[in-house]
Amino acid sequence: MEQNSPQWADLLNSALTEPGSVHAAYQRFHNYSLGNQILAGWQCAVRNIPIGPIGTFMHWKEAGRNVKKGEKAIQLCMPVGGKRTATKHNDATGQDESVEIGFTRFVYRNNWFALSQTEGAEYHAAPPPEWDEQRALDTLNIQRVEFASMQGNCQGYATGRTIAVSPVAGMPVKTLLHEIAHVVLGHTAELQMSDGDERTPKDIRELEAESVAMLVCASLGLPGVEFSRGYIQGWYSGNTVPEKSAQKIFRAADAVLKAGYRTDSQPA
Repeated sequence: MEQNSPQWADLLNSALTEPGSVHAAYQRFHNYSLGNQILAGWQCAVRNIPIGPIGTFMHWKEAGRNVKKGEKAIQLCMPVGGKRTATKHNDATGQDESVEIGFTRFVYRNNWFALSQTEGAEYHAAPPPEWDEQRALDTLNIQRVEFASMQGNCQGYATGRTIAVSPVAGMPVKTLLHEIAHVVLGHTAELQMSDGDERTPKDIRELEAESVAMLVCASLGLPGVEFSRGYIQGWYSGNTVPEKSAQKIFRAADAVLKAGYRTDSQPA
């Protein structure tokens, strides 16, 4: 990120510790990825900009509004595709060959303005898309199976691409999202690897999965957010979330949200 932007771990910490901030960002910025929602919300808070819909200069112009003179743009993270040349050995010819490989990098651009930074025609933002649990499972190719654990305190579990939630789970929706997160984050695939392969430590796995569940619950206004905060603190004992984990958490939470949308909208 640019010098004045927070790291993803900082944004995650803000999301985990500021009640209502994620839901507010989702309600206003649902057309963007979850990471960009929180990034936009953070900038609005820091700059005392009323939280509201955001758009590019051209978006507001097409909506009959103009960006006010002197307003400073909001920064978002955007993917940019490219190609690079690499050397690859051709087994058929026995020769090294130059090949083009596509890649995606992320850049931070200051191209967006909040509604309050504009003036002109009346503007009505589209409501957030509906989210459906079964659609998310189907899209992510995750199967929910009958709960079969004999452990009395087990709320749910994930194995491979299957998940199960106890019929007496205290917070069944949050538990379901926690187990989905384990699959999306790749934790269940790691556990199927050989002993010599590197695995994410258990405390980090639980931190990542519960953070994803909390972000999705907070975005959709589902119960369990406050419980998640205590659960996360219990697993990670107040330590700083690793930047790598923060990035994984945002990607996974965004994937779960997108998978359950009932509309064709695709956040940026």
